[in-house]
Amino acid sequence: MQQALVIAWRELPRLRDPDRFDAWLKRLLVHACYSEARRKRAWMTAVRVLPVDGPAVPDALASLADRDEVERGFRRLPPEQRAILVLHHYLGLDSNEIGDVLDIPAGTARSRLHYAHRAMRALLEADARPTAAAGGGVS
Repeated sequence: MQQALVIAWRELPRLRDPDRFDAWLKRLLVHACYSEARRKRAWMTAVRVLPVDGPAVPDALASLADRDEVERGFRRLPPEQRAILVLHHYLGLDSNEIGDVLDIPAGTARSRLHYAHRAMRALLEADARPTAAAGGGVS
């Protein structure tokens, strides 16, 4: 966030359309996040899912396992795919809004969202496959 604000301060005189300031600033923030994720290569997520209406029942062990599985899959996605999934599912942006934030056409945003879903699904399915039984081999 700090890096994006520094860049915004430096680049503010070059902003051509002041009416597009919000989209411009969001785009700077997204690009700063991409740079940081590439720089660290081990992007740690600290996403906490908050209930909308409060929990109906206590958190079950299966629900925890599902969340852990999704988090493991999410961490293995490239930063660009993580960003598009967060913009769509967490922030609730549609493909036109995502396109504005990332400075890409809406069709490209839809395509990238499709491929991010596909990659996430493949990662979750790969984790769900049973592994070879350890210790069950021939001695």
